[in-house]
Amino acid sequence: MILIISFIIIFIVMTALFSTKLNIPVIMIALFVGIIFGSDISGFVYFDNSEFVKNFSDVVLVFVLFAGGFDLKYDKLKKIIKPSITLATIGVFSTALITTLLFHFIFKWTLIESFLLASIISSTDAAAVFSILKNKTISNRVGAITEVESAANDPMAIIMTTFIVKLMAGNTSIPIYSILFSFIWQLLGGAFIGYIVGIISFFMLKRILKLYKEYIFLFLIGIILLSYGLAIFCHASGPLSAFFCGIYLGNKKFPLKNGISSFVETISFITNVFLFILLGLLVFPKEFLNIWPFSVGLFIIITFISRPICVFLCTLKWKLNLKENIFLSWSGIRGAVPIILAIYPLSAGLEKGNDIFNIIFLTVIISIVVQGTTIGRLADYFDFSKINKHKPLQTMELVTIVDTDYELLEIHLDEDFYSGKVKISALDLPSDTTITMITRNGKILAPTGKTFISSGDTLSILTKAREVEPILEEFSSKLKKQLE
Repeated sequence: MILIISFIIIFIVMTALFSTKLNIPVIMIALFVGIIFGSDISGFVYFDNSEFVKNFSDVVLVFVLFAGGFDLKYDKLKKIIKPSITLATIGVFSTALITTLLFHFIFKWTLIESFLLASIISSTDAAAVFSILKNKTISNRVGAITEVESAANDPMAIIMTTFIVKLMAGNTSIPIYSILFSFIWQLLGGAFIGYIVGIISFFMLKRILKLYKEYIFLFLIGIILLSYGLAIFCHASGPLSAFFCGIYLGNKKFPLKNGISSFVETISFITNVFLFILLGLLVFPKEFLNIWPFSVGLFIIITFISRPICVFLCTLKWKLNLKENIFLSWSGIRGAVPIILAIYPLSAGLEKGNDIFNIIFLTVIISIVVQGTTIGRLADYFDFSKINKHKPLQTMELVTIVDTDYELLEIHLDEDFYSGKVKISALDLPSDTTITMITRNGKILAPTGKTFISSGDTLSILTKAREVEPILEEFSSKLKKQLE
């Protein structure tokens, strides 16, 4: 078994080297690899333990949502918080509602079964969108709205799905006021608990960083799981709690923050890959022969009807133009979370649990293939994208014995960035910015004010941590000004 697992992982990595050209995220490659190695195709591995996958997926969701929250900055949130949150809450609910009615009318499922299916498929996938668009920067406010909405809409879908599953599996005579109170507490309680855990952990984090740096990553895992577990204990939303805990910590300054961010992303990525392998093993593609009309119908309903209607209505107040609305509608790619949520009715033993899982699974594949391969072209067509030519090769956080917000940027001066020859002393760099090292023709130079900067150089720039793009634009303008 270990030999098979190792072969699968290596195969995924090797295949991923070509995934960029195909606009397919690595997690989807992991999914297809799992399907290939599963019992229906090759027969190498027989796996049908949906309960294990559900429990594992809960853990994965915690890390995914914490990582999503950690990357959300207050300055970005302030600009587009209202339309993004509206889409992530009212938009998700209304999308599920419209999808429910249409699916019920067309395919004659019961309203509650249709609502369960619609709730599962209602959230979009930030990881899928931005892994596909990783070589581009989506300009205009539409990029920021897409990012925040995709990161924030998972909890809403999770809450709706878990609640409906409990309702269908248990007592259906719960009073309406109890349902509303429970739903509100799930949202508000989860957010509140996550925020409080974030505040407490921040003060503990700073102390641990001063005394025991080697324990910081283990401590962080404990905090992430605590935010989830404490919320569950209080009957609030665990995923939402982890999300808000990530938001709070991600917007605080502390040593090793970049390292912690990379660690969280790595954990999230690794667990995602393993989860999608398991999901691929869990599915039986031969069963798609019976349910593919439902998947195609569901994809058409949510992509071409429900999602566009809700995007147009939810953003009406903020006066988005037609291009922005179309792009937001098409960027609603379905991914990991719907497949994970589809396990819930399966593991709960609901009558149509297996059908729901297969329908959702195939719908996600269709979404990735159709929307995933075209969204980049749509961004280009609308002039919403630009190639990241001037992004730093890497950003290195300084690890020192004192708290510092300085970091090292490594940038390469290609012909598009700069073509000329200018002395460092002539640049009049800010007091908090200096060039510490130059790599030229395979050699390292220790620069002085008299050193010339030439096209083809790779510069190591020490500067205060802030948005990278303004730094690069400022540096580029100073170079070009001197050439003039």
